[in-house]
Amino acid sequence: MPVTASLLVVDDDPRQREMLAGLLEDMGHRARACEDGAAVLSAIEAGGVDAVLTDLKMPGMDGLELVRAAKGVNPRVEFVVLTAHGTIETAVAAIKDGAYDFLLKPIDPDALELVVQRLIEKQALTREVDALRLRLKERVSADGVVAASKRMQESVGLLLRAADSNATILLTGESGTGKELMANLVHQKSPRRDGPFVPVNCAAIPENLLEAELFGHEKGAFTGADRAREGLFETADKGTVFLDEIGEMGAALQAKVLRVLQERVVRRVGGRETKQVDVRIITATNRDLAADVREGRFREDLYYRVNVFQVELAPLRERRADLPALIEMVLDQQAHDEGVARKKLSREAFDVLAVYRFPGNVRELQNILLRASVVCPGDTIAVADLPPEVTAPPEASLPSEPMGRELDDYLEEVEARLIRAALMRHGWVQTRAAKELGLHEKVLRYRMKKHGIVRQK
Repeated sequence: MPVTASLLVVDDDPRQREMLAGLLEDMGHRARACEDGAAVLSAIEAGGVDAVLTDLKMPGMDGLELVRAAKGVNPRVEFVVLTAHGTIETAVAAIKDGAYDFLLKPIDPDALELVVQRLIEKQALTREVDALRLRLKERVSADGVVAASKRMQESVGLLLRAADSNATILLTGESGTGKELMANLVHQKSPRRDGPFVPVNCAAIPENLLEAELFGHEKGAFTGADRAREGLFETADKGTVFLDEIGEMGAALQAKVLRVLQERVVRRVGGRETKQVDVRIITATNRDLAADVREGRFREDLYYRVNVFQVELAPLRERRADLPALIEMVLDQQAHDEGVARKKLSREAFDVLAVYRFPGNVRELQNILLRASVVCPGDTIAVADLPPEVTAPPEASLPSEPMGRELDDYLEEVEARLIRAALMRHGWVQTRAAKELGLHEKVLRYRMKKHGIVRQK
């Protein structure tokens, strides 16, 4: 960002405004003198104005009225009001209406330069935050999928390539990693997008009811079946059925699902006739289905049918580059759903979340932010608003064991976590963090860049 600004000076005293404009020009800024508030408003409407220095006592539109009017035209333009000792109370009122600061007359050039430099820094920070939010929004697709991390980009890329086919997809990964969201993404990007998307949580429905849910039933098939009803496979004809937690399905029902995959036919509970269905099946599990096959808990033939195209979704602790965009998306969605003002997350609260392990993954992040939004008394979520289990010291949240993982990946995660924890302890002062870690400051900066570790503004 440039260290100079485009400034306007408005004062009913021609000598005063020309003198101040000259001072600002000598400091390296672009400054223009304006004789009244109307000229300032016209210049702001034309664009290119960073800030305005305005006298408070002026005929016609005074400084307080000018601040209010200008904020309605462009709220990003900052104001510094110039006041005598007797009008400090009015200057404070102007700050409440949006002015950045005030200066006492006669103007001290050093005080003027300091205020303007702080003003420029504030605007630069605001632009940086806006740019960051824009980049974060660009990382969130229209389908609500965040894929800033390499792991997530690879998973999404595989799923999009599979979307055009009818191949059965198996989504694996821990609970809360967004398997239903990914299944819906595949459906929306497939030729079946105009058909229904029917999600079924196999773990949430008792076995005896799940069969009737999936296959439907005839009238009188069981107690309470007072009329015939089609099942979800029939409902999803020409669309997609998503069988979440398929590993929880019993052996008898597994055999019937296998027949749907092999022959594309269903038979209702209590019925004798079969019906042809045209459905794509996407399954998901957080279990090790291969181990379940070896131990006899899952049919081998069904396993090979559902495991045509397997994609593993990484846990949130292994895709931390997605965290900023996920937080923005969740806060936006919660504000929309609740019909309330959107909460912001403080930099310190983000730093705490950045080192938390998220055993419940994205679903846990949603719950954490919802709770924090409810208990937060203002518009910014602070560390005190986060649950106690989240605010535990970073050392209490060590990376997962390296079983089944490449050792280099595990060590990279450990290094990134230790660096972030040290930076947090020292208020992100890199010199102190480097000293604690026994690193040269240049080495620390290199490793921060390698791990994508930045302090959230």
